Amino acid sequence: MKKPVLLAAALLLAAGSSLATASTASAADCPSGHFCAWEHTDHQGQRANWSGDDGWWEGYIADADSSWANHGISGPGIKDHVQVYDSAWQGGRMTICLAPGQEVHANGTANDRGDSHIWATGC
Repeated sequence: MKKPVLLAAALLLAAGSSLATASTASAADCPSGHFCAWEHTDHQGQRANWSGDDGWWEGYIADADSSWANHGISGPGIKDHVQVYDSAWQGGRMTICLAPGQEVHANGTANDRGDSHIWATGC
């Protein structure tokens, strides 16, 4: 009688660990405390990441951002939202704003428009 119970318990543990792995695999690869932008949808291609504001995105990511993740630190009084703008030095219009922990796999309105960003207390 003990063997079937042990076998059932082992199967349940194995199923649970594969489910945990599946949900972790879908999370964006962005360091803790950072805002990240990728050149392709679904967090694919080259990634740029920042822990602070950037008034002028340079290189491959300027006007080439297609997915985003906010892995910033959150807490009372902390600027934990990320506002992305379509011009340097936060000029122009905001293309997308991410709340703490938010990951956006694609957004047609914001696609290929980011040039700068700031950390803020809200959207």
